[in-house]
Amino acid sequence: MHTLKIILGGFLLLGVCFLLGRWIGGPDVPVTSLAMKCFLCLWLIVTAINMWFGVSKAGYSIEGEAPIALVVFAIPAITAIVIWWRVR
Repeated sequence: MHTLKIILGGFLLLGVCFLLGRWIGGPDVPVTSLAMKCFLCLWLIVTAINMWFGVSKAGYSIEGEAPIALVVFAIPAITAIVIWWRVR
């Protein structure tokens, strides 16, 4: 359940980045591309922090937490890359 909440949080962050990019620069393609790049960087940091909490606080091993972190990162990241590709 926690994994699903984190993934949904990633989609929320993606929406915020996308709308912020549109609000700042309008429908201009370079601004949307920059917003997607910023999302990918932010999401990688959030995923790493989530993995750190899983290992240090919840007691999971790195080997057990790494595949989950990959899935958590990949689902919103692939969506952002598809949006970035479709906007260009």
